[in-house]
Amino acid sequence: MNIGDKAPEILGKDELGRDIRLSDYKGRKLVLYFYPKDNTSGCTAEACSLRDHHEQLQAAGYEVVGVSKDTAVSHQKFKEKHALPFPLIADVDHTLLEAMGAWGEKNMYGKKTMGTIRTTFVINEDGIIEQIFSGKQVKTKEHAEQILNI
Repeated sequence: MNIGDKAPEILGKDELGRDIRLSDYKGRKLVLYFYPKDNTSGCTAEACSLRDHHEQLQAAGYEVVGVSKDTAVSHQKFKEKHALPFPLIADVDHTLLEAMGAWGEKNMYGKKTMGTIRTTFVINEDGIIEQIFSGKQVKTKEHAEQILNI
């Protein structure tokens, strides 16, 4: 997916098994962020940045949805532990990850593996991708500020 593309309508199921669709956010901007794994240091820092600035993001017209390949049960525990006020999509078969281009080859300690590429898509009120942060562009501890400063 690239800037200017329309995001897919069906995003997936959240931690409670609810269908999450792009049309659920019509008229609002959507921060759709992909992260590698619940309860890891970088992913927790990113989620907590978005949590700590959630009211500011909403005041600026944004809603937030997180996505990883973790299970719904893992997401429930992660949300509860860190009081996350937004849904987390359990994309265990990485359908959305692949469709959005957030799944690919990574180099971990010299070993090539397939996995989630930390990526955030800022989607406008009409479902069009306006901004993309990918890989090292995502500053996990300040990610909400990055979005607010677009």
